[in-house]
Amino acid sequence: MANGTCKWNETALLVIDMQNDFVGSPMLAASAKVIVPTVAETVSLARERGIFVIWVVREIDPLGRDVELFRKHHYSNGQGLAIKGSKGAELVEGLKIEEKDYKLVKTRFSAFFNTHLDAVLRGSGINRLVVVGVQTPNCIRQTVFDAVSLDYEHITVIVDATAAATPEIHSANIRDMENVGVATPTLQEWTCSVA
Repeated sequence: MANGTCKWNETALLVIDMQNDFVGSPMLAASAKVIVPTVAETVSLARERGIFVIWVVREIDPLGRDVELFRKHHYSNGQGLAIKGSKGAELVEGLKIEEKDYKLVKTRFSAFFNTHLDAVLRGSGINRLVVVGVQTPNCIRQTVFDAVSLDYEHITVIVDATAAATPEIHSANIRDMENVGVATPTLQEWTCSVA
């Protein structure tokens, strides 16, 4: 997987959880905010290349009825993260869903778990994925490992367009993904790659 040449018309960009509540989270604060311009640049380049852009977001029920069991207590008073319709569930400033893009709402860490993402990708002729967003050990990693299990031909994680609570956590998870054949270029390296 790591050495494949990209075919842009067979590639989708998954932009994961780049929402106000996650990027502004005290757990991520500095590292997540730093990647916003790089994520925006990745999205722009993907659109130039004709890559299918998919925005993967959480829009959680105000009462937490669709959230993981371990998080339910945060929603008992309607105060949890990324509540549907809230400012916290919106994309961060500088990122915008365009008409040709696709928005997928997930309820768990993986964008594939209990969603129609695989059907949308396969139906669009997609077998190569590029992944950006937050947070590396949770939603990025789970989505990537599910994509590996689903036999996507080539998976790329842009290392400077993803973030975790600390550089050490980010690096450890990137190494784990590299160990299963995932390509992990910087945006600059990916920018220089050709179809």
